[in-house]
Amino acid sequence: MTGNDVGHTRGDTDVVIAGAGPTGLMLACELRLAGVDVVVVERLAERTGESRAGGMHSRTLEVLDQRGILDRFLAVGELQPVGHFSGLRLDFDESESRHPYPLMILQSAIERLLEEWADELGVRVRWSSEVTGISQDESGVTVELGAAEAAPETLRARYLVGCDGGRSAVRKLAGIGFPGTPATMTAMIGDVELPDLPEDYIWWRRRPTGDYSAIAFEAGWHRLITFEYDRVVDRAEPVTSEQLRESLVRLAGTDYGMRSPRGVSRFSDAARQADRYRQGRVLLAGDAAHIHFPAGGQGLNMGVQDAVNLGWKLASVVRGRAPESLLDSYHAERHPVAERVLHNTRAQSALARPGPQADALRDVFTSLIVFDDVNRHLRSMLTALDIRYPADGDHPLAGRRVPDADLKTPDGASYVYALLHAGRPVLLDLRGIAEVAAVAEGWSDRVDFVRARSEDDHWIVPGVGEVDAPAALLIRPDGHVAWAAAGGAPGTAALTTALTTWFGPPSQG
Repeated sequence: MTGNDVGHTRGDTDVVIAGAGPTGLMLACELRLAGVDVVVVERLAERTGESRAGGMHSRTLEVLDQRGILDRFLAVGELQPVGHFSGLRLDFDESESRHPYPLMILQSAIERLLEEWADELGVRVRWSSEVTGISQDESGVTVELGAAEAAPETLRARYLVGCDGGRSAVRKLAGIGFPGTPATMTAMIGDVELPDLPEDYIWWRRRPTGDYSAIAFEAGWHRLITFEYDRVVDRAEPVTSEQLRESLVRLAGTDYGMRSPRGVSRFSDAARQADRYRQGRVLLAGDAAHIHFPAGGQGLNMGVQDAVNLGWKLASVVRGRAPESLLDSYHAERHPVAERVLHNTRAQSALARPGPQADALRDVFTSLIVFDDVNRHLRSMLTALDIRYPADGDHPLAGRRVPDADLKTPDGASYVYALLHAGRPVLLDLRGIAEVAAVAEGWSDRVDFVRARSEDDHWIVPGVGEVDAPAALLIRPDGHVAWAAAGGAPGTAALTTALTTWFGPPSQG
């Protein structure tokens, strides 16, 4: 899809997504599952192989399981039974999730697997297509594209979503503010061979002016990261592998025989967040909406979860099944999540800094993190298993991600997340309640009604604890609970309200 005429305008599409990283690809797939036409535009000419992120937490693994594609990622990555908060060990609880452990997997592999899925779903990805201008009106957005050695071009869409990174052109062109705190340190990252690394090397070492870590992701290769807290480098300065070597030597006193560097890049502890995630028909997701120090490996995960929150809502609006006001819930739900991540990554950066004050703080924190309640709170925050969106009703599941309980269905054994593979909402009746089935008929064209029985009387909910299995619940496509009933014969008014709020009015006739 390229044009040779100046000012050439391509045919309309429902949604243009700027950025073919994990967030943009996940969003594109979510939209295609819902039958929405989508075009992804990417300024790069091709994949670079750069892998900034290196892992996926429990909630992201659950999201992939909800779509039936998790096995592809498990086949490539390696599960790691422990995590950390600013280098302090966190233990995980197998009762909280079917996928409790982080998956160590390079971003380049994540992008490859998501791109394969996107291709299967019919997503169109255009390379060498940089967003250079946007204009919107009551019916849509005109996106101006510039490409090397090609005439300028425009695309017309109902909506535009910027998933184009921390320096997002879409965010800037839409005039959306990006307040926050500037960089106070410099870090470098690269995948390298370290033949002289001692066999007893501990993955993270602290030094008087910074830290460095080397984690084995692939046979013979290490993910090397250096953190220098007394250096701030202009982000416009070119990044070289020699700079990474020099940084390692300053911190470690040796380069451990470093060779064959690839994917070298630089980052900092700058923390910024878009002041709004929606400006009319333009929305933001992933790093375009928030950047932060990558402590705890939360960035890529948060972007994928942004995409899953936004995708079904945007699809419902595009297909005329819900009012445009539904898009406002995207900012209302995801903006506070990113605020919390910026807050905890600033705290992790402070804990990691060298010096007697930070060392004392770290000692105190080390003595606290061994307590189960502290460990549980921190791991739930980093994994995003404890997120609760605003929701009506006082049931402990309302607004939270639904546990992946084992089910007995008329078709045999199953589990909750298997019901979400199609990316559609599910009204799950676990007690054979006639009133629930009667209400479901009004939304049968867009909500799957399923009768089943929970194999467990109690469900574990991170951030809450053990709760009784509900009698019935309405599950959004992103896996969060819109309504739940505790037992007996629940009133249908609250269920009708939830169905209408999230999925539009009932069908007529």
